[in-house]
Amino acid sequence: MAVRSVERAKAAGGGSRPAERVAQRVEDQSPKRVSEPAVEGVTETLATTENDTRLLSFDELRAALRAVGEERYHHKHPFHLMMHEGRLSRGQLQVWALNRYYYQSIIPIKDSIILSRRPDPVFRRAWRKRVVDHDGDTTSEGGIKRWLKLAEATGLNANQVRSGRGILPATRFAVNEYLNIVRNRSLLEAVASSLTELFSRDLISLRMEKLRQHYPWLAGGLDYFEARLTQAPEDAKFAVNYVHDHAKTRAEQELAIQALRDKCDILWAQLDALYFAYVQPGWPPPGAFRIEAS
Repeated sequence: MAVRSVERAKAAGGGSRPAERVAQRVEDQSPKRVSEPAVEGVTETLATTENDTRLLSFDELRAALRAVGEERYHHKHPFHLMMHEGRLSRGQLQVWALNRYYYQSIIPIKDSIILSRRPDPVFRRAWRKRVVDHDGDTTSEGGIKRWLKLAEATGLNANQVRSGRGILPATRFAVNEYLNIVRNRSLLEAVASSLTELFSRDLISLRMEKLRQHYPWLAGGLDYFEARLTQAPEDAKFAVNYVHDHAKTRAEQELAIQALRDKCDILWAQLDALYFAYVQPGWPPPGAFRIEAS
């Protein structure tokens, strides 16, 4: 984002230097991705040339999708690393829960868009489960209500969280872009963008362990994560099979892989916004939630 700001500033001609300096400061303050060694057995699969049109097998496609997670999933973001090391304050956990609620609240909307785009009733019945998982029904309270319990455990008021007051503008932009992906790209790409669930279970398990260890006062608000331990793998299995079955060419497989990269970037961007506003340099924008001094 900062790089694009610099480019726009340069294109503006005279008077662009102040904007360029601001953009450079933003770039300097932004948390950097943690570099990791290549994943054994995956590098060869991904190191294709422009002329390689061979269709990936199921195992190769799944490995390529998992490699995206190894490189880009937000389990490596500095904000999450701080959380798992017990270095976040109560206020920082509050802004995480508040902003993440906006993302949680659009998940059933996202899934309803995907569901509406497929004429096959078998697909719709399978995908409808995701809507119920988050919205709930007469037998289950659903993930959105469970997330509100977590927000309340941090000390927030549920009505305030529902209202969206104090959410970072960058959170809204990132989350709304996810809706744009599932609405405007192919159905194959929309389904593929959900495949962060391929690697979310490990992060959820780690997060529950670390939240209980470092923030025991949150223990009563972890029902959301408990439910996702079983829901996410089920959803991922269906989605990866769909992508394999419906990506008929190598080009379509690459579109699916790119859609997953874009989804990972959306998750990462949300944490970038939190880090910039509430960790370093600590510049929350006007109208954003303000952490009370301890």
